[in-house]
Amino acid sequence: MRISALTIAGSIALSGWVISPVQAQLPIPGLPDVNIPTPNSLKQPSEDAVVSKCIRLDGRCLFEIAAPTSQLPQRIQEIEQRLQDISRTYFKNENAELEIRQELDQQSNLPEIYISLLDEQGDLLKEVRLMSVTNQDAQLTEVPIETRADEIIEQLEQQLPQAKQERQPDVLTNRVVIAVGTGVAMIVASLLISRWESRLKRSKQLLEPSQSNTAPISTQLHQNQQRNVKEVLHRLLQLTQGVIWVGGSLFILSLFPYTRPLQVLILASFRIPVRVGIVGLGSYVIIRLSYALTDRFSSAIARNHLLTPESAQRAQLRVSTVSGVTKNIITLSFSAIGLLVALAAIGIDIGPLLAGAGIVGLGLSLASQNLIKDAINGFFILLEDQYAVGDVIGVGDVGGFVEKINLRITQLRDAEGRLITIPNGEVRIVANLSSNWSRADLNIPVTYQADVDKALELVRHVAHEMVMNQMWRERILDQPDILGVDDFGDRGFIIRVWIKTQPLKQWEVAREFRRRLKAAFDEAGIRLSLPQQALWFNNTLPMQSLSNGHSNGNSHHDSQPKYAEID
Repeated sequence: MRISALTIAGSIALSGWVISPVQAQLPIPGLPDVNIPTPNSLKQPSEDAVVSKCIRLDGRCLFEIAAPTSQLPQRIQEIEQRLQDISRTYFKNENAELEIRQELDQQSNLPEIYISLLDEQGDLLKEVRLMSVTNQDAQLTEVPIETRADEIIEQLEQQLPQAKQERQPDVLTNRVVIAVGTGVAMIVASLLISRWESRLKRSKQLLEPSQSNTAPISTQLHQNQQRNVKEVLHRLLQLTQGVIWVGGSLFILSLFPYTRPLQVLILASFRIPVRVGIVGLGSYVIIRLSYALTDRFSSAIARNHLLTPESAQRAQLRVSTVSGVTKNIITLSFSAIGLLVALAAIGIDIGPLLAGAGIVGLGLSLASQNLIKDAINGFFILLEDQYAVGDVIGVGDVGGFVEKINLRITQLRDAEGRLITIPNGEVRIVANLSSNWSRADLNIPVTYQADVDKALELVRHVAHEMVMNQMWRERILDQPDILGVDDFGDRGFIIRVWIKTQPLKQWEVAREFRRRLKAAFDEAGIRLSLPQQALWFNNTLPMQSLSNGHSNGNSHHDSQPKYAEID
């Protein structure tokens, strides 16, 4: 986990170093002062609103100017064009000296900045009027207009010689060496991360659940927790891999004055996708970490040693169900929050959006009362532990194994393999066949010709032998109850037996008990009853056809009916 923390911290730090906005224009070695707009600056201002923007040289921000929205692009273009014109001449003449001054314009009464180039003898090579300093420019730093002009001159006197110095052969050679070293470091770091990622992927595959996973719920939850943590690390390693290549490439572009404008263009073009991507990745990481915390908490509850075996088994089923529902709620909640944060990050005012969403939600709540009913009923099903994933229940005319439950629906799998989906609002009366314990209810038909006491004694003997068997003793919770002769039916008398079993084991126990009892009855000569019919014959009916002409006048006709039983 210590390595995991270092990975997370390194990814966040590296991401912030590459794409964080430089609000205070702090000098960072090797990187230009890139002023990426904040979310508020991404909003579309009105044409009369005063906005500010940087004047750049070789992609580096020299100073900021301000103007109305409709006039700012033209003013920036004119100033940068004049600056590039004088800079080209300044860079070509190695011995040219730079002179920057301000003069007061008599008509506008505004200070104007002039840039002059002088040769070794002090003669004028070239001069250009760079710009006029306006009151709006001065309001950016809240200083007098003359002071603002001096600040701009000071920035120009620092940045222009630095830009000229960057174009010297020895400096370019050093930058090439740095670029090559950065590229090699990127490749080495990428290979190390790829190797670590492949090892993490192999360990993650070992934790993948199999289709026939019979491990305890606590073990499964612990495996889910480790799998979620490794998934977060996997994504962070992928992020680190991308940050290394993107950040390293941007760093190399920033080393040279000829490629630095491309770096600024890339940052300006991808600022919105980068912000949305960071918000999306952050939401994903938070969701996965929440999954891990949920599994950790659920696993601790499932391993509670203070619970009885029956309560512990029931608690594991309930924990598994509540854990799944909690993860669904976490996913929906953080996805919605991430969407709102992403909209705010790209400059959209989410206040009216939230108000509109509230009105729409009110309308949907009135039109979707069944959904609200389902959610409320689903909440109480979980709260009251009416049933959980893994139970066998009956709801109305359907029943089956509970495969999935959330706040809206319950899904059952019946004996024929059909998946039955029931809205939770329709669950009014539910029969849970596996809550805490189950019961095998056996009705044993025995023929009327059998000895009742002998049959009962044989049933008790078979039940006792089954309980003493080690394999079946784990499934049977208590001594079977031989209730005795429960009914007289058309097939014989019915012996009723109750066997208390582990949840969902009643069918296995009942099948084994019937098999053993059938073998014992066959050995004792006791027949299980079969469907029977009783026929009555009346001898007063004509019997001539039956005597085939052998009857005589002295024959005696019995008037009593004859009874015959046919199986």
